[in-house]
Amino acid sequence: MSDPDLPSLREVFDAHAAYILRSLRHLGVAESDIEDVGQEVFVTVHRKLASFEGRSKLRTWLYGICLRVASDYRRRAHVRRERATADPARDVAEAEGRAPDAQVQARAELRALLEELDEDKRAVVVLYEIEGFSMKEVAEILDCPLQTAYSRLHAARDRMVAMYRSRRAGGVAQ
Repeated sequence: MSDPDLPSLREVFDAHAAYILRSLRHLGVAESDIEDVGQEVFVTVHRKLASFEGRSKLRTWLYGICLRVASDYRRRAHVRRERATADPARDVAEAEGRAPDAQVQARAELRALLEELDEDKRAVVVLYEIEGFSMKEVAEILDCPLQTAYSRLHAARDRMVAMYRSRRAGGVAQ
């Protein structure tokens, strides 16, 4: 028997597919693998949707699944060996004789900074700063104490600022 208040897989997909794909990008999934990893997320959602108890928001529950699937993705051996060194958007823009769009460049820089963070700090930054969850929801998703979530956010911000400044200083000096 199914819960009449529980959304169907189709309803979940229609309402949250863009959010899931965006979350996977922020969690370090390569653009070329986004659709495949997104499909893995929805396979998991399909298997577990009937057991969703509603103790959290559906979006929070979905992010937890994204977090685990993205973590598994990053641990795979073929992903560790394969590292893209080029920025495709920048390469295309330069080939066309124009400067890369500032927004595209900023997104690429953000992805690079996020990739340098450990998994726990990256998750807090993505959930709080990018997805707009409250810190209480972030702690719930990550299954950690509220103060730990705040501590991770503070440490992640400090690390990202230091990396950003270092990259800017290195770029000017070269």
